[in-house]
Amino acid sequence: MPADRGASQNRERLKPPSVALLLAEARSFFEFNASLLLSPLLLQAPRGDGHPVLVLPGLLASDLSTAPMRRYLKQLGYQVFAWELGRNLGGIYRMRARLRDRLAAVHETTGRKVSLVGWSLGGVYARDLALHAPDMVRDIITLGSPFTGDVTATNAKRIYEKLSGEELTEVHLEDLEPLGGEMPVPTTSIYSRTDGIVNWRTSQLAPSPRAENIEVVLASHIGLIVNAAVLWAIADRLAQPEGVFKPFDRSGPFGFAYAPPNR
Repeated sequence: MPADRGASQNRERLKPPSVALLLAEARSFFEFNASLLLSPLLLQAPRGDGHPVLVLPGLLASDLSTAPMRRYLKQLGYQVFAWELGRNLGGIYRMRARLRDRLAAVHETTGRKVSLVGWSLGGVYARDLALHAPDMVRDIITLGSPFTGDVTATNAKRIYEKLSGEELTEVHLEDLEPLGGEMPVPTTSIYSRTDGIVNWRTSQLAPSPRAENIEVVLASHIGLIVNAAVLWAIADRLAQPEGVFKPFDRSGPFGFAYAPPNR
């Protein structure tokens, strides 16, 4: 079950994923190829109302990494936008203003609220945007994002601190605690216990009438943006009418890939 969201619990020390899981991230290549083979099935996913979707990449990644996902969502009829901010070198504080400007531009261009899909650090950005600009955000989907508990329990902590110039000190962690709390918009967290970069416990949100965890079995961290079961789940969540949130139906064609809820 997800941990209590109290401050003392949030600072419980966790370990990053093991070296074995980190090395196993190479399987993302096979996840990508599997998705290509399953493209005809993936295009049978639920389709929504074509609203705008802004996709945010993970640490060290650029829009190139999210291109397959964005292409898939475009095929389903959505107005899909890249973040267009180059390579993600981190910095929750440093990037905050630029991300709000990007969100505002998409919102103004389309005249509609924007769904945010964020991979890893991109998901942390998405939750920060929802907290500070909820009037422009329709919903959030995060993929292997460390936003709750001991968010330093990743194999990317040192890289983040060096590139962004933002050290994850206790003061910073206390300041970021609201990102692990309840969001003002519907929220879905997709993660895997076999993530080799982020401790999966830091991706678990407290379920509520507008929030849900979806655990994908045996997925890699890198593969979360190309895994067929993940793409199907994203499409299903985006297809919900605005203001409506229903539990994810795990009985679809990729039902075998999802762990039971709240295990």
